[in-house]
Amino acid sequence: MATYENPTEYIQHHLTFLTQPAGEGGFWAVNVDTLAVTLVLGIVAFGFLWWVTRSATSGVPSKRQAFVELAVTFVDDQVKGIYNGPAKVVAPLALTTGLLVLLMNAMDFLPVDIMGWVYEHVFHAHYFRPVPTADVNTTFALALSVFFLMIFYSIKVKGFGGWIHELFCSPFGSNPLLWLFNLLFNLVEYVSKPLSHSLRLFGNMYAGEIIFLLLALLAASAADMAAHWAVVTFTVSAALNLAWAIFHILIVALQAYIFMMLTVVYIAMAHEHH
Repeated sequence: MATYENPTEYIQHHLTFLTQPAGEGGFWAVNVDTLAVTLVLGIVAFGFLWWVTRSATSGVPSKRQAFVELAVTFVDDQVKGIYNGPAKVVAPLALTTGLLVLLMNAMDFLPVDIMGWVYEHVFHAHYFRPVPTADVNTTFALALSVFFLMIFYSIKVKGFGGWIHELFCSPFGSNPLLWLFNLLFNLVEYVSKPLSHSLRLFGNMYAGEIIFLLLALLAASAADMAAHWAVVTFTVSAALNLAWAIFHILIVALQAYIFMMLTVVYIAMAHEHH
């Protein structure tokens, strides 16, 4: 296990990505840990769904099948409550987005120092961050994917001319004097959607990571204290970790749900005529 001279060095180490080329943070640098964890979670999540659907029966469902059916029904009901069009594309998109983001968020529950030892001694990775949604590149990539789908459906439903007409003539009217104001208003709305969509998820998961690290530092400080104070400090730290982990379950699930629902809302808005 690596040793740290001060708490700042400890936190900085755990918040450093495994980047290639090593030591670079430019535009073409790749966070290998983010990509690797996302790929593994994608295979696990959708491989599990594929396995369950392949073995599904019309009789009494197994526990696995019942769980998947409940998840699919829940997402389908949420989509139907917002989106009035055909759900054959939007519902699978919502399920895919919600499930993947939920699993990526849940990586925050892995013990920081234990997993740090595993990364360093098993995978020989000195730096490794296991929470893909604590990487702003991940949340922006997801949000931009939804943004481009929103543009695609806007053009598909309204036609390219109809979409351009909406940009220049909505919401203030079609008077040529208002075209510039309409365009600026719509550009602000278009830019704000991927920004808010991505930064909300990133900010919550990044903050959760920081709090777990601070609580781990509280436990580590027990090693430098007298025996009776060390027991008290470690006990308090363990209790705080447990309390925050329980509360963080709500944050993990809620942020995945919000991201999924905003995806549905933005796609639904693309089908609306103004």
